[in-house]
Amino acid sequence: MTLGKPLIRRVVLLGAFAAITTVAAAQTPSPALLVVNKGDNSMAIVDPQTRKVVGKVTTVGRPHEVAVSPDGKLAFLANLGGDSLSVIDLVAQKEVRRVDLGGLTLPHGIHFAGGKVYFTAQGSKAIGRYDPASNKIDLVLGTGQDGTHTVVVSKDLNHIFAANMAANSIAAFERTSKPPDWKLTTIPVGKRPEGIDISPDGKEFWVAHSDSVSIIDIATKKVTQTFGVETKVSNKLVFTPDGKRVIISDNTGNELVVLDAATRKPIKRIKLGNKVTKFQVEPDGSRVYVAVADDNNVAIIDLKTFEVTGRFTTGIDPDGMAWTRLQ
Repeated sequence: MTLGKPLIRRVVLLGAFAAITTVAAAQTPSPALLVVNKGDNSMAIVDPQTRKVVGKVTTVGRPHEVAVSPDGKLAFLANLGGDSLSVIDLVAQKEVRRVDLGGLTLPHGIHFAGGKVYFTAQGSKAIGRYDPASNKIDLVLGTGQDGTHTVVVSKDLNHIFAANMAANSIAAFERTSKPPDWKLTTIPVGKRPEGIDISPDGKEFWVAHSDSVSIIDIATKKVTQTFGVETKVSNKLVFTPDGKRVIISDNTGNELVVLDAATRKPIKRIKLGNKVTKFQVEPDGSRVYVAVADDNNVAIIDLKTFEVTGRFTTGIDPDGMAWTRLQ
């Protein structure tokens, strides 16, 4: 069979259009939700509008947490079992660098601040800082505590907090004007602290541990209040963008708990499935995306109605998440 010229031209144009459509569908959207899948050593790039995975990057060593550069172009993964950090180009959707941490082992928590990547090394009882510009670890701070697991940095970069999950304590580092440059205060809290965040006004540090939450005054480094939230194993704690609510995931209670930040009282408990771990609040505060690890899905919750509006799959054992917007 011989095709005529008009038909050939039509086939070529359709083929070209299909190719363009395929490329466009695979591009990283802006904004995008990043989801780390521990079970298949990957990070999924999700279009929040379609709830579809548009790209997937393979890493190593059961990655747990992810942080993103302010321009939205780079993601940084803590590879717990690989003693390394992965640097992901979100435009090209590929790992462009794997950072060997040397003697720092079991990286878990990760936080981007001031152009640098802060991470915990729980096997070394330490916090490290990676400079992407120089490709070097330029700071290591020892906590002296077992299970240094999660980390958060204040906006002014003068305070670093880490939860020492096995030691039931918080490591609070404050920048000083004289050597050794950082002063460490160890603050005892409840059992198994893990979920941590700094209040939007920068005055309080909140930590979720077992069935309760402790609030630490950042100026004095003292616990000012501890109150019960009836969780079994609190996994993550985050303020909503407006600072009015605090959200906690209960790993073995299989639910998400929403608190009123002012009254410290739970206003909603949402059952979601088996092993509720990490979550990410949408920047406008309208929705929260929650990893239900043992069910291998991510649930979407409307924060006005507290209803589950959908679920999608990103991989095996979803966990850490981040929101990114390309600039």
